[in-house]
Amino acid sequence: MPAPHAPEIQHVEWTDPRAVAMRALMDAEMHVRYGLDSPADAELSAKIEHALAVDETTVVDTVLLVDEGVAVAHAGLRMLGSDSGQEWEVKRVIVDGSRRGRGLGRAVMTEIIAIARRGGARRLILQAGDRQPEAVGLYTSLGFMPIPVYAPYAEVMPQSLCFELVLR
Repeated sequence: MPAPHAPEIQHVEWTDPRAVAMRALMDAEMHVRYGLDSPADAELSAKIEHALAVDETTVVDTVLLVDEGVAVAHAGLRMLGSDSGQEWEVKRVIVDGSRRGRGLGRAVMTEIIAIARRGGARRLILQAGDRQPEAVGLYTSLGFMPIPVYAPYAEVMPQSLCFELVLR
């Protein structure tokens, strides 16, 4: 019996259709997880979408894990203008729900951390939610430490859990 193959790491544009599709899966899952599907939550949902929006001109890299032609994990990395290019933010980490528990999140995050180190980032920051225990477990296992909720999440998503990884 042949050994199972590992998904391939691919570096793509933020606008790559597979990356866009992975982020749409994440949006759908988070809307359900956080109960933002009712019409009464439309204004709050719009504010959250604005806070989570990414200016693609700040994106340093978008990483996909691809298994037999199908994107199964995604993470983005963007440079923040707040720290002379030394502070970068991890964005939109998602693993296909049917493939969780196989180390794909760790693989995509390990690649993101390596990219940031090579690029000269001093630290990585990221935001997760209080209803994402699997994400929080992954980040803390990789050495990310809790930090105060930062803008733009503090105003519209105070339940956020934010983390940093000091790289040098």
